[in-house]
Amino acid sequence: MRSIFIVNPGSGPRDATEVIRAELERLRPQGCEVHVTTAPMDAAHYVRSVCESTTAPLRFFACGGDGTLNEVINGAAGFSHAAVGCYPCGSGNDFVKYYGGKTPFLSIEALLNGRTEPIDLLRVNDRYAVNIVNFGFDARVAERMIAFRRFPLLKGHRAYYAAIARSLFDSMRTNVHMSADGETLCENQLLLCTLGNGGFVGGSFHCSPRADVADGLMEVCAVSPISLLTMVRLMTPYKRGELLDNPAFAPFIRYRRAKSVSIEAPAPIALCLDGEMVYGTDFTVTCEKHALTIILPEGAKKQEGRT
Repeated sequence: MRSIFIVNPGSGPRDATEVIRAELERLRPQGCEVHVTTAPMDAAHYVRSVCESTTAPLRFFACGGDGTLNEVINGAAGFSHAAVGCYPCGSGNDFVKYYGGKTPFLSIEALLNGRTEPIDLLRVNDRYAVNIVNFGFDARVAERMIAFRRFPLLKGHRAYYAAIARSLFDSMRTNVHMSADGETLCENQLLLCTLGNGGFVGGSFHCSPRADVADGLMEVCAVSPISLLTMVRLMTPYKRGELLDNPAFAPFIRYRRAKSVSIEAPAPIALCLDGEMVYGTDFTVTCEKHALTIILPEGAKKQEGRT
């Protein structure tokens, strides 16, 4: 079977290309190769071109962060002969937290011997996400985090917290009309909304604590505008995944499990798809059941109640 490691050399604190090449040289598995990306969306275009060139089984391993994984799944979606794995060497690596964290995924040998399972994808107009789609405050934070990462002292989680601090002053309300499976959830303003396939966002925030990546439904959590003081007070329990069980959240949360979500905005807004930004005024998000085959190494499993 052909196995291709898609490496983003600009992802994470250092280029992992030579580490991956050295490990493949040590293991000497048959049918393995490395493709190093050179530009945004190169991974998606390359994966799709390979999938279109053959009907033989293919395995792609996204070597980078959530953005790299997003590109690879966008290239592989729709091809039943392709499976996708993840070598999480990026800054965030939120998706693998659903399976307990990145440690088992950092063994190339375990990845090559991994099992396969079908999982859902979230389709946003003509793009896909595998982990979280969000908009409002969260998306503005993600947008700013991309800019903050250019500063040497603001790497990893520090960039995320700096982006939160900056957004507290001008990103507390987003004008939208949103419905879930035909039911209106918002007719005016939101602080933020997360549409979860996986469970985590922003490095450690457990935004979709009841997520199931293979049930055909997304976790829709809309948060009404709140004061800065209330937001600061609720930040820690939100991070721990208590938003659906802690009564302090009840006045502000609208939660549903849904197959389809419609989002309309009077002016262009940003949607964040696994950390990748898209812009527009009209979005339809659908959960496509078992749209992707994922490769899971030994030791990777959903962590019940993980915070």
